[in-house]
Order: sequence, then C-alpha cells, then structure tokens
Amino acid sequence: MNPPSDTPPGLLRQVFASPPARVLLLGFVLLMMMGLNADVMTSYAGQPVKSVQHILALAVAGFAVYIGHARLVEQREADELRLQGMGREFGIGLLIGAGLYTACELALMGLGLYRITGLNPLSFLVPAIAMAVSSSVFEELLFRGVLYRSVETWLGSWAALAVSSLVFGLSHLLNPQATLVGALFIAVEAGILLGAAFMLTRRLWVSIGFHMAWNYTQSAVFSSIVSGNDAAPGLIRSTVNGPDLLTGGQFGVESSVLALALCTTTGVVMLVLAVRRGQVVPPAWRRPR
Repeated sequence: MNPPSDTPPGLLRQVFASPPARVLLLGFVLLMMMGLNADVMTSYAGQPVKSVQHILALAVAGFAVYIGHARLVEQREADELRLQGMGREFGIGLLIGAGLYTACELALMGLGLYRITGLNPLSFLVPAIAMAVSSSVFEELLFRGVLYRSVETWLGSWAALAVSSLVFGLSHLLNPQATLVGALFIAVEAGILLGAAFMLTRRLWVSIGFHMAWNYTQSAVFSSIVSGNDAAPGLIRSTVNGPDLLTGGQFGVESSVLALALCTTTGVVMLVLAVRRGQVVPPAWRRPR
C-alpha cells in the first residue's frame, strides 16, 4: 500500500495551472513544436505540398495541446479557441492582414520605391502557406494565448499587452537578417495590434487570421522579406529601392514607418473599442473580491 501524499492533488493542480507554470510548461511544449515546424519546412523545402500537409497536422496538434492543457490542468474551457464564430473572426483577421500589407506595398509603389518587373506561375503561391500557418498558429498560441493571458491573470490587460508585445518583438531578433529597430517596430505595430485583437474579442481567431494573411501576402504575393528572414520568390517579381525608413531595408516592410503607422493606428482603434466594451481586465489587487 502506498503511503498517503502530503500534497493534496488540488494543490498540485493549482501550482501547475498558475500563470508562471503555464508559461514554463505550455510555453516550452509550444516552443518545441515550433522547432518541429522549422525542421519540417527545411526537410520538405522542395516539396511544398508535403510541407503544407505536415504543418497543418502540427497546427492541429498544437491546438489539441493547448485545449488539453486548458481542460486537464487549468480545468476550464478554452473559450479563446471556441469554434462558434470562428469563421467570421478568422475571416476578419485575414482581410485586415492582407489589406494592411497590400496598403503598405501600394504606398511604396506610389512613391516609386517598389516596382513590379513580372509575374511568376501561380504555383509560386504554394510554398509560403506552410510558413504562414506555422508562424500564425504557434506564435499566437504562445504570445497571446499563453503569455498575454498569464500576465493578465495577475497584472491586468495593460501589463499583459506591454509584456507580450515586447517579448514578441524581441523574439524576432533570432531571424537571420534581424535588426533591433525591426524587432522594436514589430513590438509596437504588431504586438499592439495582435494583443488588442485578443483584448477586444477575448479569442485568438482574429489575431491568427491577421498574422497568417500578413505573412502570406508579404511572401507569397509580393515576394518580400518577412521579419528579417531571407526573401523567397512569390507571385510578383519586383525590385525595391529606397530609404530603409520607408522600405524596411533588410528586415522587410515591418521595419518601415508605413507599417508602423498603419498597424499601430489599427491596433489603437481596437484598444479604444476594447475599453468602450469593458474588455480591459484590471490587476488582481484591484478586482472586486
């Protein structure tokens, strides 16, 4: 007969479900899965359809891990991934992401800095799907689903927005052509917008849709550099010449004042809506008991 444990099962569950443990445990698992994503895309670099198939399977597994942790460890429903209304919110995110990025490129074209030189076959639209799905699903689960929610539990929405935005931006310093300016721009423009989308809707679908469409449009359609990663050929063949402040230079359009202005403005609008709708969570010590 086993001796009785001195630690109640409920206490252990509370420890593992606490915000720090959530970041460490669930965050670690998601990071490992992101590493698998990178391995898959490298292994199937010349087989884009197989790469997409494997990445989609890993994305489903990532959702399952996140939902499983919520139900089994946190003992709650993962409402932020509820399927009801998913199509509408995901679609809105796709439209905003594709629209804002296209607006950036159109502005560069209007300034004579981005010139279209030709078109590639439609098959060039396929390879970027894997990258767009991988980055959007796993980065949103990690930075908004895990980090933002964990910080918000104790410190409230504004601290969660600041911390998740900064960490999200600085994580892009790991990319091959990364710059500190580019990482800080992402922290402001994308960190605020994506965090605001979660704050406003309390769900991840808008932020996943935006993230996916932005990256896909950037790479697959306009053949542009994505967040300091090496550019891959997409549908449009083009040349970019001009000051880094406008073009983003080696980091890509995210490091341009155009993206900073458009995305930050959109994020601020979402924050205003979140405040008006009472979606801002105060710090734990200021909540009614």
